[in-house]
Amino acid sequence: MTLNLPTKDPAAVAEEVQAAYLAMFPDGDKNFIPKAFQWAVDAFTGRNPGYQAVDARYHDLEHTLQGALCMARILRGRFFAKPSLMLTQRITELGFLSILLHDTGYLKKAGDDEGTGAKYTVVHVGRSADFAAELLTQNNFDAREIASVQSMICCTGVDALLKVIPFQSDVERITGLCLGAADLLGQMAADDYIEKLPILYSEFSEASRLTLPKNNVVSMFSSARDLLNKTPDFWERYVKPKLDREFGGQHRYLNDPFPAGPNLYMEKIEANIRKLRILIASESDTTQFLKRYKYV
Repeated sequence: MTLNLPTKDPAAVAEEVQAAYLAMFPDGDKNFIPKAFQWAVDAFTGRNPGYQAVDARYHDLEHTLQGALCMARILRGRFFAKPSLMLTQRITELGFLSILLHDTGYLKKAGDDEGTGAKYTVVHVGRSADFAAELLTQNNFDAREIASVQSMICCTGVDALLKVIPFQSDVERITGLCLGAADLLGQMAADDYIEKLPILYSEFSEASRLTLPKNNVVSMFSSARDLLNKTPDFWERYVKPKLDREFGGQHRYLNDPFPAGPNLYMEKIEANIRKLRILIASESDTTQFLKRYKYV
């Protein structure tokens, strides 16, 4: 497994996801993954009637592709590890739909010309669930399947209360946990994760101006520098415990070979965090870094 796949390229990611899907289900629907990716690409590029192309700069199409690729790898690893609870072909398909649609809540509707989709940060999970319901209804998914996708999308909120999500089955819950883990790992393992952090702050800053009350993630950071400084603790004190506890260690299925092989996603994130610690240890280096992105 390599992390160097071009995640700006939907076709390249779709090809690898398709390979993972067919490795698990050789007799599966060969049109399902290409069709699901086309729906996502259409949504993010403004070809979905009634919606504009995404203009949030962090939660863009590449962010979704990073998550989809990571989820495919988790699900494939899990399948071949043969746990006691195996995921069905259909729940796997719904899981792929969920990761591909999980950030459609950042899309602005036609005529919404104020700011960027980042203004919806605090409510984007609910908006994503609504978008998924609209799209899947148009494509003849039944109510139970739509509810399944919506529940799995709800696993991606930073402050998601997993215990209150109305999962309809254990396989649905496990797939949702895989999705939540993939969403975090896919973005944090990216080569340009650190470079994108000032952009993430700009999204939070925009959302905080429009969001009340001020008791959510967008109000946690006073500046781009503050976000940089707090990111190592976010990894150590929030993400890693969440992966292990709330998400039930689904990230371990990325160990290659399973169970004791290296986990390239975890290794890359640890390397990113080490690089970030070195950067923020020097106030002048941090200032120069932020000047490069005009976020001093």
